Amino acid sequence: MNIQEIIAKKRDNLELNKEEIEYFVTNYTNGNIADYQAAALVMAIYINGMNKQETTNLTLSMAHSGDILDLSELGTVVDKHSTGGIGDKITLILAPIIASFNIPVAKMSGRGLGYTGGTIDKLEAIPGYKTNLTIEEFIQNVKKNGISVIGQTLNLAPADKKLYALRDVISATESIPLISSSIMSKKIAAGASKIVLDVTCGNGAFMKNLKDAENLAKMMKNIGDLAHKETVCVITNMNEPLGKAVGNSLEVIESVKFLKGEMSEDVKEVILELGSYMIKLAGKGANIEENKQKILENIKNGMAFEKFKTWVSSQGGDVSFLEDTQKFKKAKYILPVLAQKSGYVTSLNAQKVGEISMNLGAGRIQKEDTILPEVGIILEKKTGAKVQKGEILAYIHANNESLANEQAQKLQNVYEIQEHKLETKKNILEIIA
Repeated sequence: MNIQEIIAKKRDNLELNKEEIEYFVTNYTNGNIADYQAAALVMAIYINGMNKQETTNLTLSMAHSGDILDLSELGTVVDKHSTGGIGDKITLILAPIIASFNIPVAKMSGRGLGYTGGTIDKLEAIPGYKTNLTIEEFIQNVKKNGISVIGQTLNLAPADKKLYALRDVISATESIPLISSSIMSKKIAAGASKIVLDVTCGNGAFMKNLKDAENLAKMMKNIGDLAHKETVCVITNMNEPLGKAVGNSLEVIESVKFLKGEMSEDVKEVILELGSYMIKLAGKGANIEENKQKILENIKNGMAFEKFKTWVSSQGGDVSFLEDTQKFKKAKYILPVLAQKSGYVTSLNAQKVGEISMNLGAGRIQKEDTILPEVGIILEKKTGAKVQKGEILAYIHANNESLANEQAQKLQNVYEIQEHKLETKKNILEIIA
């Protein structure tokens, strides 16, 4: 067996067997296959695709290319993963809710790059919070407190790291077999028993239309099932940002408000849907609608917020910032963005809002860029809202006055206001269970 034969086989649109895929993954990871050869195979996969079995074999080979975290001593761990979006603070809110039901939350999250945010950057906006625990500390925290969220510090799926970078530079990113194997290899390596996937769909997501989101969700569910990891996919709307806040400490503050009962409707819908399926997969409640009521009850009685404080405190975070969010550092300039005419907000493009937030310093254009936790955007009006000319649509939080004015003008142009109200958007587009 050699790489030239494998490339030729996929070039001719033939199925690769398990041994051929394992040969490629192993030898590319350890440096025996050159980038130009791997690029040829990746492009052949991009053009000709892979069937379900090939994609599953690729996923499992990548998952086993490095460490596999064993969380079996913790019981049933249900992992939740989002395919990315704008204002996506779901993990901050959902993790303590799930832990409040004595369901172990042992999660590894990533940083943001470009206009999409990262959970680890948001958590690091809390002074003192440590994301780089050892695996022993990570598991001990889950045993003691029922919850821990850290950065991806292990040697998890190193083949995926190499292939991901390669796909990016050869313009072969938008391939469902390659995307699904990338996501699922990391989930399997991270040790989850069961998986709930938030597959975002819209202009602020990787999957721009419902058909592509459905195909990705079905492929990932199939991989999960074949890998004996029960998987549920919830397709959610990402045509506008999720919630009101876009930016790191601003999203932490919004998360605290949510856990204290102040909930924006779109975030609430997504939390209840994802959380109810997590509870079901953990064996703590078979009825989805009843599970939603249980979640609301644990918010109302304060158990979820108390779990949030316990979690943050156990990882060195200063809980006083959660108890009094006014303590968070504020941006130097907070500028209102005003409506130029009266009517209804008919569009608020999530990607453009994310790009503005990134330009303010809330995201990274390059991996080395430093995040400014306090900058970002607060959206006072979203799709469907009625506005009067001169009314405040949003606030820009910035540390540079000229940049603030420039980005405020851009955000004003992102808002589309029409005379007639459009049909209310759906936040939950489809469930594949």
